[in-house]
Amino acid sequence: MAEERKAVEVLYCGICTFPPEYCEFGGSLAKCKDWLKSTHESLYETLYSEDAQLSKIATTSLSLEAQEKVEREIAKKQAKDAAKSEKELKKKLASKVTVKRVERSKRKSVIAISGLEVFSGIAEPKKLAKTFASKFATGASVTKNAEGKDEIVIQGDVGDDVEAYLHTLLEESGLDGVKVERTEDKPKKKAQPPLPPPQ
Repeated sequence: MAEERKAVEVLYCGICTFPPEYCEFGGSLAKCKDWLKSTHESLYETLYSEDAQLSKIATTSLSLEAQEKVEREIAKKQAKDAAKSEKELKKKLASKVTVKRVERSKRKSVIAISGLEVFSGIAEPKKLAKTFASKFATGASVTKNAEGKDEIVIQGDVGDDVEAYLHTLLEESGLDGVKVERTEDKPKKKAQPPLPPPQ
């Protein structure tokens, strides 16, 4: 009889998504440590307590100078990555998401959402479109707008619901400072031909 194998449960960091043992190879070790300490304190002690650090240094074949150099390089990389993340966050917070109601013929309308760059790293435009389609029970697709950027077009007049959902998404992602702007695009009325002169 074959031996029954049990699945191994792997813990993944809530910040960098690596297993905690590998967080030092990511760009956000300080944040990872804070997360691990607040959620899994015993594992934090195992990995980052003073005794753990001393035993790590004792078992490594690097000299103390080499160890310090490596730590400086890691700290430098982490500072660079943190600055990059901060810059990206500021750029996202300065941008805006536009929810535009576009009238189509026969009193039909669609909602076009642009400014999707804000969601990079959170969700791809196609996944967002799928989410909108299922959430509002309607059709949704990704197209290119006049500027050549992705926008999501949702069938129906669901602008209020879309705006509320976007605010929720942004808040959950820590981007509640991003502005959501509503606009309306009405089709231009065709010019009436001039009336013939009276006879």
